[in-house]
Amino acid sequence: MTGLATAHSVVDPSPLTKRIAATVVIAYALVTLVPLLWIVMTGFKSPSDAIAYPPKIVAEPTLEGYCNLFTTRSRQAPEYMAKLPPPSGLCDRISRDRNMVIAGPSNYIPRYVNSLVIAFGSTALSIVLGTLAAYAFSRFKVPLKDDLLFFILSTRMMPPIAVAIPIYLMYRELGLSDTRLGMILLYTSVNISLAVWLLKGFMDEIPREYEEAAMVDGYTRLQAFFKVVLPQATTGIVATAIFCLIFAWNEYAFAVLLTSGTAQTAPPFIPIIIGEGGQDWPAVAAGTTLFLIPIVVFTVLLRKHLLRGITFGAVRK
Repeated sequence: MTGLATAHSVVDPSPLTKRIAATVVIAYALVTLVPLLWIVMTGFKSPSDAIAYPPKIVAEPTLEGYCNLFTTRSRQAPEYMAKLPPPSGLCDRISRDRNMVIAGPSNYIPRYVNSLVIAFGSTALSIVLGTLAAYAFSRFKVPLKDDLLFFILSTRMMPPIAVAIPIYLMYRELGLSDTRLGMILLYTSVNISLAVWLLKGFMDEIPREYEEAAMVDGYTRLQAFFKVVLPQATTGIVATAIFCLIFAWNEYAFAVLLTSGTAQTAPPFIPIIIGEGGQDWPAVAAGTTLFLIPIVVFTVLLRKHLLRGITFGAVRK
């Protein structure tokens, strides 16, 4: 009985292993979060504190970076400043303190909206097309299935910048340069290979007997797909959507090459925010902080589906 009570399972980790794993996870989390925290803190610093050396960890908080992010300013002569009425708001007062006036809104909000439309639009289109293609590869006898799947995967292996010039020339001829539709189609073409391969694995894990039973009960193939297959593939669809959204949201190279104004997204716009005397680092940090919010919120809201989606099919019965 004593031997049975002190026996240790070879499956459960030992206390030492748990402590080592916890230490590694905490260390990794700290290393990952420190740059993000520094970006958030820089957004609330003044331009002088942001570039101070040695770096200032604690500085007097200010919203100047956010004001500079959402407005454009111009320096005026002291005589002109003296004739102006009292400041009408916080950003106006901050500008007056530096002998500047607000000339108008910046282009950050339109670029931010472009990122939302292009990223979520391409993700939705990639998921729709990827789900249909994955279902076809999983359920039907497609000629040269393995070759087609490898060809689809090979498009993901190629660095996107390698085809940047041909795509630029093609888009210029088709009138898709600097358009939201052109960027949505481009990101969809890049993401669809990832969507097909991920979703095919999830489709293969769903037993065919479920669909056959539904069709025996009178459902058509399409009805069985929507009412039987899709609900069970929800975790895989969500996990795939997150990966596709992350790529489309952060993509930089194509956005720089193919957009300049109308459809320009936030990633190429944020680094070129210029302040008085050079780069406006608080405004850059403020724009980066706001840029991180949608993808973080989307991932956190769907984190349960993401975890289930990644581990789906890992344990076979």
